[in-house]
Amino acid sequence: MKCSESWLREWVNPVLTHDELSNTLTMAGLEVEEITPADTSDKNDYIIDISITPNRGDCLSIRGIAREIAALTSSPLLKTGYSHTVNVISNSTLDVSVTAKKECPIYVGRIIENVNCNIATPEWLKKCLQASGINSINPIVDITNYVMLELGQPMHAFDFDTITEKINVRHAQQGEHIILLDNSEKQLDTETLVIADAKKPLAIAGVMGGMHSSVTSLTKNIFLESAFFTPEIVARQRQHYHLSSDSAYRFERGVDTAIQHEAIERASQLIIEISGGNPGPVTEIKHTDAISKPSSITLSTEKIKKVLGIAISDTEINRIFKALHFSCKQEQDTWQVQVPSYRTDITLPEDLIEEIARIHGYDAIPMHTLKAPLQIAHATDEARDFEVLKQLLVNESYHEIISYSFIDSKLQRLLDPDNIPCELINPITADMTVMRTNLWPGLVNALLYNKSRQQHRVRLFEMGTCFTQSDKTLSQETKLSGLITGLAHPEQWGISNREANFYDLKGDVERLLHFLNANNIFSFKPETHAALHPGQSAGIYQGNQKIGMIGALHPTVLQSLDIDSAVFVYELDINRLKMAGIHKVHEISKFPEIRRDIAIIVNQAIPAGKIQDTIKGIVGDWLKDVFIFDVYQGKGISPGLKSIALALILQHPTRTLVDDEVTALMERVITTLNGQLGAELRR
Repeated sequence: MKCSESWLREWVNPVLTHDELSNTLTMAGLEVEEITPADTSDKNDYIIDISITPNRGDCLSIRGIAREIAALTSSPLLKTGYSHTVNVISNSTLDVSVTAKKECPIYVGRIIENVNCNIATPEWLKKCLQASGINSINPIVDITNYVMLELGQPMHAFDFDTITEKINVRHAQQGEHIILLDNSEKQLDTETLVIADAKKPLAIAGVMGGMHSSVTSLTKNIFLESAFFTPEIVARQRQHYHLSSDSAYRFERGVDTAIQHEAIERASQLIIEISGGNPGPVTEIKHTDAISKPSSITLSTEKIKKVLGIAISDTEINRIFKALHFSCKQEQDTWQVQVPSYRTDITLPEDLIEEIARIHGYDAIPMHTLKAPLQIAHATDEARDFEVLKQLLVNESYHEIISYSFIDSKLQRLLDPDNIPCELINPITADMTVMRTNLWPGLVNALLYNKSRQQHRVRLFEMGTCFTQSDKTLSQETKLSGLITGLAHPEQWGISNREANFYDLKGDVERLLHFLNANNIFSFKPETHAALHPGQSAGIYQGNQKIGMIGALHPTVLQSLDIDSAVFVYELDINRLKMAGIHKVHEISKFPEIRRDIAIIVNQAIPAGKIQDTIKGIVGDWLKDVFIFDVYQGKGISPGLKSIALALILQHPTRTLVDDEVTALMERVITTLNGQLGAELRR
């Protein structure tokens, strides 16, 4: 939100430098993007551009920002609002009804006759709008925008003479359409809330008015509207019709349900002062049962001390609640706090404690060294030591990211087209419209961010919740995913540079799996995935149960993302992994290890893992380890075959192995490999 400093100082005027003002607003959770000189004759005026988080809809007005500054600087509000009413001159009223009571629990309106829309908007009003990034249109529309910026209540003015018989706030009927103020024509569905007369829709409620009933220079009589529309309905129709407006922006974030009457009186006062006119009586429809009641919260001194770690005096707590305009009643060590209707973000005792902390001052909360008894807990088979797991990845030079659970639907379809995501009714932004079904979108977004900043060796991981739908049931699963691209090792003189490949990532995943539970057998089986390269992808299995996927992103995916290097990803279902909760201790054998190497020629289609598994089944408990140290295809090896050299590490737990039994064992290994896999000993 943008506003002029001079306008803000009409409401609150502490002596603050621009740096102090920025710091003060930061304490309110409002970030000052920039402060620039105003483009006006007043050389002492500045434009303040403030970034406001979605939960602080109460700060989308001059009065809301002024309230925060006043509370944080112990300054008085120079204005508290507008309680006076204009004198009713005309008896003209309009029949108003609200059919959609749940979506519009409050509707206030009045007719003002004989207004002069040809008169120029005063310069002071134009400057206020200009400072907030709003263009001047005509005095009536400018005044409704001014009141919205000043008090936070979106308003709309209709040309009264274009309205047929009455106003009804209802859902649109099938087949109805409307031409909006931006000249776009919209076919309305039955879920759309509209302001309609007896014949046609006049506006999409809370979002944008229609061209037919708009106020022009020829307008003589107006119908002024001030209403409350629920955030859900406004967000839905803004997104559905791809519209954007200052009104919708405020309604989505929550408008105060107590200011509709005040706003219409304020707008009426300004209209009469600037454009003249004869105001009629106010028509107000309020469905109390459909209005969310302000929170009433019980807060204890012990709770404050437990959360903040310090004791704050009763006098200070009462001062803070008074500064925030929270009415409270103290009974011994407990407060019963009534939250104002404009603070819809406060619903829990912890929310109140956060308010106490920021008004008291975070800097005033002393630092303490944490003290806690340290002891080793007894682990169980169901243990889930995720922090150790994360540290293992960090040790492998991965960086952890934490991304939003809400992602762009296009990226979701690109990276997991086989799963239908859950769509959000009220997404934060246009690129956060669905719930993620896997963690790859967040990793890919982080990769793109890093590559645009010349980071060419990227290794990332994330552990988080994914959401899948089946039979209208939304299930949540904790998953661990990783991504690598660029050089396999940091650039240095001792190792030649090479690009990371599938096997680099597979090695990292294998180390991870063996850490989770070395007693279980994990395997990789060739499988396809819509987002992965069909020749470089595999399913990850624990026994016969699939627990994850690994592979290289498909070339078409890389092309869509404008990535020119290979990217490798994996994902593991944490809930399906059984971590080694109880440490199993084995005595170290006192007897020597024996190593025997063999080189075999085998069909290239036979996986190396199958060869190793076959050897493990033959040797049994004597086999301490079996690993591959060479693979060769080329001159001297027939097409379709490969040479694999393996090392077998043998050790007996209670005695020394003798040459004869080792030789017999190796002969049995070679015979079995030949019989089961067609392997020949390479001479």
